[in-house]
Amino acid sequence: MKRFCIFSSLVAACLLTACSKQASEQVSSASPSFDEVLKTRRSVRNFDASKTISADEVRQLLIATQEAPSWANQQPSKYYVALSQEKVDAVRDLIGMNKERTMGATVFLVSTFETGKSGFFRGEATNEIGEGWGAYDNGLSNAYLVLQARAMGFDTLIMGMRDSNGLRSLFAIPETETVMAVIALGYRADEPNQPVHRELDEIASFY
Repeated sequence: MKRFCIFSSLVAACLLTACSKQASEQVSSASPSFDEVLKTRRSVRNFDASKTISADEVRQLLIATQEAPSWANQQPSKYYVALSQEKVDAVRDLIGMNKERTMGATVFLVSTFETGKSGFFRGEATNEIGEGWGAYDNGLSNAYLVLQARAMGFDTLIMGMRDSNGLRSLFAIPETETVMAVIALGYRADEPNQPVHRELDEIASFY
């Protein structure tokens, strides 16, 4: 009887190990590698309106942005999220020619940064870049957002063409924040073309 119990325990342990390994492999196969995320992220201008994104999924995206580095950990980036059809339509009317390109996007995020934080020490600009460091940190935050979006199967379009005064009024954005970009979020309707990149030696110098 004792031998039977030991044998049964060994069989159960093997089965648990196999099941755990299988589950791990399934999760691994479902999650893209970082290289895949980098290579498949595109600026999408044709979204599939039949697919929606939930508030919880957007929250997951924004949690990822909190891992982005910022000047002295000031974390100056803020996001205003248009989820309701009313707000989505209102934002779409404030992005110029990109209105037609984002008709299928179901979420818009307005990206801002708090002024006087990044690049400053005791109220004074630390170097000649000044508020440019706030924009720099906001760009890093946006980068984390669009990469996490691709990892989750979503697609994005970062837009600089926008009516900042209209957006400020729509979301009650305070004057202490600089409005940067509007980011369309959705699913690609077709496979976008891969752009041609410059040669590495054109953008990097080694010494």
